Amino acid sequence: MHKVYDNVLECVGDTPIVRMNSVTAGLEGKLYSKLEMLNPGGSIKDRIALQIIADAEADGSLKPGAMIVEGTSGNTGAGLAMVGAIKGYPCTFVMPDKQSEEKRAALRAYGAKVVITPTAVEPEDERSYYSVSKKLSSEPGAFYANQYHNPSNPKTHELSTGPEIWEQMGEELDAVVCGMGTGGTISGIGKFLKSKNPNIQIVGVDPVGSVYFDFFHTGKMTKPYTYVVEGIGEDFMPSTVQWEYIDDIVRVNDVESFQMTHRVVREEGIFVGGSCGAAVAGALKWMARNDRKDLKVLVILPDSGSRYLSKIYNNAWMKENGFLDTGSGLGVVADLTRRQGDRELISVGPQARAAEVIGLMKLKGVSQVPVLEDGQIIGILTETALLEHALKNGGENTAVADLIQMDFCTVEADENITVLTDLFRRYKVCFIVTSQGQRHTVHDVITKIDLIDYIASRTGSQS
Repeated sequence: MHKVYDNVLECVGDTPIVRMNSVTAGLEGKLYSKLEMLNPGGSIKDRIALQIIADAEADGSLKPGAMIVEGTSGNTGAGLAMVGAIKGYPCTFVMPDKQSEEKRAALRAYGAKVVITPTAVEPEDERSYYSVSKKLSSEPGAFYANQYHNPSNPKTHELSTGPEIWEQMGEELDAVVCGMGTGGTISGIGKFLKSKNPNIQIVGVDPVGSVYFDFFHTGKMTKPYTYVVEGIGEDFMPSTVQWEYIDDIVRVNDVESFQMTHRVVREEGIFVGGSCGAAVAGALKWMARNDRKDLKVLVILPDSGSRYLSKIYNNAWMKENGFLDTGSGLGVVADLTRRQGDRELISVGPQARAAEVIGLMKLKGVSQVPVLEDGQIIGILTETALLEHALKNGGENTAVADLIQMDFCTVEADENITVLTDLFRRYKVCFIVTSQGQRHTVHDVITKIDLIDYIASRTGSQS
């Protein structure tokens, strides 16, 4: 018998790479995709499920017959449930309510218990899927897979996915683009590939609303908010992210993600999930910035579209949520700043005095200023914070370091204007950043009125 396996777990990994030919129109470089939805459980998470359970069995933390507990967006749960079915471990999974019904049904099909929790709560909230997972894992006989803080997660991709990619593409590969969820995939792949060729660029893709993009550019944890695309992005910092192996992060919004998901299916014939669409959209953005004839980029496609039939592939749902509206024709952030011309970046340092900042804001007619240290943003000062300080301390002229807030976001100049419209629903101020290696510099500030004025000018010019 040829290629006959003892059980389905032996079929995990060794997924193919195929070139994408249509969605790259207009680019000189070539984009390839690794089809991780062809793992037997339907996603790249089959890999970490195998490793987590094998390592836990080896160190004795997973006993025979123990209950596997995990908080999951669906794919890790499916992988763990598949391994549990073969090895005799019952499973309980905790999922945010934004996850598709198909994902819930798939987990129940394996015989797992599924607990649904609200999405729009803080990670520390007792109702969050992180908190509920921890509580369930504390019960006698339970094992917590804990993919967000389990070193077996990035280890998996260092031992399997990375070596596969090197064997398939090797020295010809220039960059790998990967959506960031737990950060384990991008970290493990990056660690292995950089050990072979330090010049390979490892690029993350992050949805608007997640913390990764702003953290990469500022080193600060800004305020997260909910977004719709499943399986990528986070509202806290998992310890499975290893930043030393990540060279860049590109941001996409829900509309870009879902519309690219449809394009990949229709133009490339690859039936993908929403995080795959996000990854491809991010890969194309990165390629446009770095395009050249001999450029070869690999994008990781983590799962199948079969788990999103009731949402992304349901036109009624897409229309109801505004995802069929392209918002095209508004251009990119650079178009907005170009119209404004050269402007002085008004900023202060953390040791500036309150009276000095108040005077500067009054002179320049602004209601907030960025706080920079060695050219790097560390926060923002608002007139509200200064007023509250004055009322509380009787106008004491202290250094403003303790008044710094994190209520800001960052963008790059080539991001679509539609990303700004998403951001300004939650933030008052947006900083435009440029990156050179690990150094990220602020060079302009955009407010809501800037965006309103720009859109009004575009509308007027087209009427």
